Amino acid sequence: MPRWARFGVALGCLVTVPAGGALVAGTAVAGVSLPGIPAVAPRPLNILLVGIDPRDTHTAPLADSIIVAHVPADRSGTVLFSIPRDLVVRIPAFPKSGSGAQRTKINAAMALGSRIGERSYSVAQGFELLAQTVGNVTGIRSFDAGAVLNFGGFRKLVDAMDGISVVVDQNVVSEHRKPDGEPRDRLPQCPGHDNCHRPYVGAQKSYPKSTGPVHFRGWEALDYTRQRYGLPRSDYDRQRHQRQFVQALAKKMKRKILTEPGRLVQVTMEVGRSLTFIGNGRDLAGWAQMLRILRIREMISVGLPGHALFENGLYRGEQLPATVSPFFAAVVQDRVKPFLVANPGVVDLG
Repeated sequence: MPRWARFGVALGCLVTVPAGGALVAGTAVAGVSLPGIPAVAPRPLNILLVGIDPRDTHTAPLADSIIVAHVPADRSGTVLFSIPRDLVVRIPAFPKSGSGAQRTKINAAMALGSRIGERSYSVAQGFELLAQTVGNVTGIRSFDAGAVLNFGGFRKLVDAMDGISVVVDQNVVSEHRKPDGEPRDRLPQCPGHDNCHRPYVGAQKSYPKSTGPVHFRGWEALDYTRQRYGLPRSDYDRQRHQRQFVQALAKKMKRKILTEPGRLVQVTMEVGRSLTFIGNGRDLAGWAQMLRILRIREMISVGLPGHALFENGLYRGEQLPATVSPFFAAVVQDRVKPFLVANPGVVDLG
C-alpha cells in the first residue's frame, strides 16, 4: 500500500471515531439517502457519527453521542460539531419500525427506528431515523456517510495507538470508575442499570485540571469522555471533551500509521466489529483515497450554545437558540470558516 494510501486509511478511521468508535468496513444502509460521491470536482461532505453504549442485543440502542463531521469542498480541514443528545425535537414517523411521529429527546430516534421485532433491534436501521431527524434539525438534506460506534471500540482504538495525550481543561471526577479503573460499587437498592439515577458509591477516579497534555489509556479516555456530572456546563462540557479526543486521536493516527505501516492492521484487528460504517458503496479505503489531502491540523471543533428547556415547571431536555440557525446554513452552503470569522461568539470554538 503506498504511503498516501496508508495515511488515507487513517483518515478513513478519523471520520468514524469522533463519538468514540472503531474501524469496520461496511455497506450502505438500505433506505438511507446517500448521494453519490463524484470522482472529480470535489464537493463538501457531511458525515454523521453516532456513539452508543451497547448493553445487549435485546435492548434498544440510544444515541449517547451525536457528532457531525463537515469536510469542505477544498478539503482544508474538518469541522466537528455536536448535537446535544437531550435536544428536544420532532422525530418523524418511521414505518419500518412502526414508530409514530413524536416530540422527544433526539437520542431516542436511534431506539425508535431500530426495532425489527419483539426485543430485537437493528442499529443500522436505527441510524436511518436518526439521520432523518438530525437532517431536519440542521438542514443537511442527506449524509454522505455515517457510522454507529460503541464505547468498547473507542477504548480499544486508543489502546492500539498506545494511548492519547490531551490537556485536561477542568477538574473532572468519574461517576463510573474507581481510581484503579474498576467499576464503582452500587447502592444495595440499585442493583440494575436503570434502577436509580445515580447509583454509585465509594472512591472515584479523578482527572485534575492540567497545564500540559496528560496521557490517557483506553479505559481512562473512555471514562473521561463519558463524564458530565459536576461539570459547570454538564453535557456541553462532555461534548467538548469528546471533540478534543477526536482531534488528538486523528493527529496520532496520522503519525503512527505513516511511520509504522503494520499499525493499521493491528488497529483493524483490535477494534473488530465495534462499528457499523455506512459508506454509500465505498469501503474505508475508497473514502481514504478521497480524503488523502485533508489537513488534520486545521480541524475545527464547534460547540452549540444550547440550554435547558422547561415546560410547566418540568425539565424536558435541551433546546438550541435561533442564533444557531445561521451556523447550520453555513454548513449546508459550505462557508463555515467565513461564517466563524464574521460571527464570533455565535457558537463556541474548542
